[in-house]
Amino acid sequence: MSSLRTLIVDDEPLARDRLRGMLRQDATLEIIGECGNGPDAIEAIRRDRPDLVFLDVQMPGCDGLKVVASLDAKARPAVVFVTAHESFAVDAFAVDAVDYLLKPFDLERLQAAIRRAREHVRSARVGALGAQLESLLTGKPAATDRRPDRITVKADGRVVFLKPEELVWVEAADNYIVMHLASGERLVVRETLSSLEERIGTASFARVNRSAVVNLHQVRELQPTLHGDYSVILRDGTKVPLSRSLRGSIDRFMSGGQAS
Repeated sequence: MSSLRTLIVDDEPLARDRLRGMLRQDATLEIIGECGNGPDAIEAIRRDRPDLVFLDVQMPGCDGLKVVASLDAKARPAVVFVTAHESFAVDAFAVDAVDYLLKPFDLERLQAAIRRAREHVRSARVGALGAQLESLLTGKPAATDRRPDRITVKADGRVVFLKPEELVWVEAADNYIVMHLASGERLVVRETLSSLEERIGTASFARVNRSAVVNLHQVRELQPTLHGDYSVILRDGTKVPLSRSLRGSIDRFMSGGQAS
């Protein structure tokens, strides 16, 4: 499975130091930041879109429960509460916490919480993509769906007019993107993947990892890998890893879509 982007939130510096040291023993975690109070945590979660947050309950500004309550339910990361107070457990699970660690905890207990968080994130990734694929089959559109009749790109000194359905998948390559077309042709275009996503719309396309967008009509299956993650298998046999390095992309999965 790809790395879990992890945020540590605790108002005690020593507690953050101890947790950080323990988390660094797990190579599947990428620690992207730390916060010492509730308001900073809310800002960091909304800005950085972590996959996993280790969140203290009692903190200045607002407590951990209020931090979670302030977040959009569809955009919440996996949350593991970390606290010295057992009395908050019921409230923690009421906001769908993945786990609840009582201080002091050992490495074995922490690893169990990480496993639960990893499974939670894996299920969300697969379920979100599946929801959008299902929406294509059921024909139920999302309010934000849009699909241009054609797009224009400059490639090899040419101006090429494409229908969106001609795109099978697109991958990022440094400052360029490579468009893989249904005809078998490949177009190298100086454009970012994000810019192309804005132009082709969300109705039939989804970002499956940091460097790839696929046409959902070209998806044949989701195939499990040896590490518990999944690959997207396209109809031409291309295998593209399914990950969530950008939380905003997963939000788009959650919105669903329809292709006309």
